[in-house]
Amino acid sequence: MSGHSKWATTKHKKAVIDAKRGKLFAKMIKNIEVAARTGGADVSGNPTLFDAIQKAKKSSVPNKNIDSAVKRGAGLEAGGADYETIMYEGYGPNGVAVLIECLTDNRNRAASDVRVAMTRNGGNMADPGSVSYLFNRKGVVVLPKAELSEDDVLETVLEAGAEEVNDLGESFEIISEATDMVAVRTALQEAGIDYDSAESNFVPTMQVELDEEGARKIFKLIDALEDSDDVQNVFANFDVSDEVMEKVDA
Repeated sequence: MSGHSKWATTKHKKAVIDAKRGKLFAKMIKNIEVAARTGGADVSGNPTLFDAIQKAKKSSVPNKNIDSAVKRGAGLEAGGADYETIMYEGYGPNGVAVLIECLTDNRNRAASDVRVAMTRNGGNMADPGSVSYLFNRKGVVVLPKAELSEDDVLETVLEAGAEEVNDLGESFEIISEATDMVAVRTALQEAGIDYDSAESNFVPTMQVELDEEGARKIFKLIDALEDSDDVQNVFANFDVSDEVMEKVDA
């Protein structure tokens, strides 16, 4: 998991400060709107909304935008769109399995965007179910390292249902069953440990190790997919060593 996670976490941090910030903010706002529509505006009874707001705040999305999204989603303010979640499956270069999660109010546009991005960047669409079996839905909590050791984190979250703690360089990633994620996040809060995000993600059960050329190709494909406003998340089963990451970054 470490290669993909480390890359995704680093990329997220870069997006907060570079030109993709507006796109990232828009996707977070959409997430908040959908969470509020599904579970109501009260964060105490809607953990999905709580986590969506937490992540947006950590990424410096303005509070007024967050509040408006909650109100639109809960029907307290006009203008909410009727978004639906659609999953697309495919293979990228080097046989990397790719799951594409869309949140869209236009199914045809989303399908077209995904297909174009895949075919132009060495990918192929796959039938439903032919790729998703390589992933499990898991709870993923990411927290900054600060002064914490891996043992500190594990000790705090083990009884809450955490399965593993991964070192991502500047942060730790805690993996649990999706149903245990709120308990894991709550254990961190009660211990006074700050975290960046808590969300339900697709985690690969096996990985494809990539060299520099393979890494560049898959990053290009994922960037093209994420450029679509309808694409909310891209999950892929690649692993990239630190050495390869350094070459790609350079």
